[in-house]
Amino acid sequence: MLNQALNSGAIPLMPHPDGRPAQWAVSTAPVPYPEAVAFMQARVEAIVEGKAGELVWLLEHPPLYTAGISSKNGDLLDATRFPVFHTERGGQFTYHGPGQQVAYVMLDLRERGRDVRRFVQSLEAWVIDSLAALEVSGELRDGRVGVWVERETADGRREDKIAALGVKLRRWVSFHGVSLNVRPDLSHFAGIVPCGVTDHGVTSLADLGRAADMADAQAALKASFERVFGPVMEVKAPL
Repeated sequence: MLNQALNSGAIPLMPHPDGRPAQWAVSTAPVPYPEAVAFMQARVEAIVEGKAGELVWLLEHPPLYTAGISSKNGDLLDATRFPVFHTERGGQFTYHGPGQQVAYVMLDLRERGRDVRRFVQSLEAWVIDSLAALEVSGELRDGRVGVWVERETADGRREDKIAALGVKLRRWVSFHGVSLNVRPDLSHFAGIVPCGVTDHGVTSLADLGRAADMADAQAALKASFERVFGPVMEVKAPL
């Protein structure tokens, strides 16, 4: 169904107007959060100045919590469990760690329409289309950021979050991005109220019984990104 929506134009696509590919990099070892942020900030400035091209960077982090600009102190339930980093992205508290695929998206919206709402919708469509390739039906919910799955449990049906989204724009160039739970340790989320939502939990591909590994997730994300945002060109990871 989403494929039909993408093809019909119901989902807003954001290709580069001249078909220029975005660079696509995948780090194979966990990247410390401060180093990743420092690189993103420098890359965004270079894109703004016309000295570097767009980049999508896939990676994993060591276990940590990040606090977005809307975070509330009370949502940090265990400040001693993992390092806590305050960040410029939108949103509240989020966990990152091994088994979670983070995708940092550095795109030049000056070339792609200068439409923040359309950009966010396109990111959501990217994640949902990627999940469909992994045999998971991802959905959006009013008032709740991210991508959710409805599932049957011993206690009845419930909705859990499988992917988070938090972005920042600097002079119309994006950074930060999305995170998809492939097979992280879900108990690590217990140190925070994820994204400020107390009535629902978190899940992962593994928790849903999917056999997909990180390589499968990366392949799905790449194929779907090209459908939503246009072609990519693989490059060496920066870190």
